[in-house]
Amino acid sequence: MDDTKLNRSQHYIQLVLEIYKRIPNSRKITAKEIQLQLSEIGIARSERTIQRNLTDIAQFFDDVDVDTRDKPFGYSRRSQNLLSHGPQEAVLLSLTENYLRYLLPVNLMKTLDSVFNDAKQHLFPTTSNMKERQWLRKVCFVNEGVPLLPPHIDNKIFEKVSYALFHNRYLSICYTNANLEYKSKDVMPLGLAQQGSRLYLVCRFHGHTNERSLALHRINKVNVSTFDFTYPSDFDLERYELDGRFYFGEGNEVNLSFCITHESGYHLLETPLSLKQCAELVDGGYQITATVIDSPQLDRWLRGFGDDVWDITKQKSSEKTA
Repeated sequence: MDDTKLNRSQHYIQLVLEIYKRIPNSRKITAKEIQLQLSEIGIARSERTIQRNLTDIAQFFDDVDVDTRDKPFGYSRRSQNLLSHGPQEAVLLSLTENYLRYLLPVNLMKTLDSVFNDAKQHLFPTTSNMKERQWLRKVCFVNEGVPLLPPHIDNKIFEKVSYALFHNRYLSICYTNANLEYKSKDVMPLGLAQQGSRLYLVCRFHGHTNERSLALHRINKVNVSTFDFTYPSDFDLERYELDGRFYFGEGNEVNLSFCITHESGYHLLETPLSLKQCAELVDGGYQITATVIDSPQLDRWLRGFGDDVWDITKQKSSEKTA
């Protein structure tokens, strides 16, 4: 098979899989609806092409049903009901669904929709799963800071960003920065990070090698490029986070020392600032010394203790995190 035919076959398979993932369990979908969903992530195909591929899918995928009673035809997938073991798995999935919503690529979340729907079905009011349903009201995640309502994120923008990130595609974006300035940039998407109620896109601007963090709710318009890129081997999202970049740090380590009252500082004995922390008893409390990443967030955290913290000093460490 020559390269042209191989490319054509790969594109056909990719398109079929993208269409298949968009066929829901709980309702029927038409070729036109799938065409609109694909166009939102930069895949432009005619309705006739989508219909032709749906015909192929219905022929070769046993779990796809076609309703031909009315036009346009409706397509749906039979639930695989992966929760055959009972309501315990349903509880676990219900707890993780909201957590995963912005941390998995959209196409994978859509693939898991049938599983999450099965979880909800298992937890419908019945006497047999009453305790499992009650458990969902007995656990919660508590933010350390002042709770804030999440900003509005356009689902279409999130889907395009997620698609480009998953497939290593460039993005053309229009966004409003913190100074309320409207900007247009071509960017290389490198990661998504959830910080409290906010979601950030980590990226590199075209022609630059440093990373930026853009609040997703400030992105007003997105186009997915047809050009892909090789994911940079010199970037590590976990290292980026540990360097304090989401707190406006630059990855610089400092030797921090401060005194803190017993009441305010006892938790630092249980949850230290770093592996390189020492605590000594002093008059009125503890003296804490630790090697940490310097950032404005660290300064705000220290100021938050008010008069319970004193004698704060910082010395530059000889190291800078790589």
